[in-house]
Amino acid sequence: MDTTLKTSIWQQFGAAIDMLDDALGACTDQLWTANLWDDADDQRYGQFWYVAYHTLFWLDLFLTGSGEGFAPPAPFIRGVLPEKPYTKDEVSAYLKQCRQKCQGVIEGLTDEKAYRICTFSWMEPTFLELQLYSMRHVQEHAAQLNLMLGQHGL
Repeated sequence: MDTTLKTSIWQQFGAAIDMLDDALGACTDQLWTANLWDDADDQRYGQFWYVAYHTLFWLDLFLTGSGEGFAPPAPFIRGVLPEKPYTKDEVSAYLKQCRQKCQGVIEGLTDEKAYRICTFSWMEPTFLELQLYSMRHVQEHAAQLNLMLGQHGL
């Protein structure tokens, strides 16, 4: 795959991850468990910490390209809410791991891998399209978190 294209993708993806990292860094202890929105299934789904974790979980999964056998690193558990919120340090460490994984995946991208079809129950994109979808997902949630921070003067 063209090096200039991979560099461009990484620079934009890295900037999206930076936006998320900035939001994590600016979040106060008080806002860590504050709700961005109400969720009928469980209030925790709308809390700052969970939105950040959710974003990283899907980033990690999409960088893998398949849900088969995927598990996030400890202490995170796939498909289960923890008894207490993940800490800011835990989520920040996960962000650093995802950033490194993202950069490595993009730098190692070949035409063959870029055009491989990734099958999920709701879509079947190419691996490259999945990464663009994932970048947009990171940007969406980073913006939501930053909006909440801005509304609290941070």
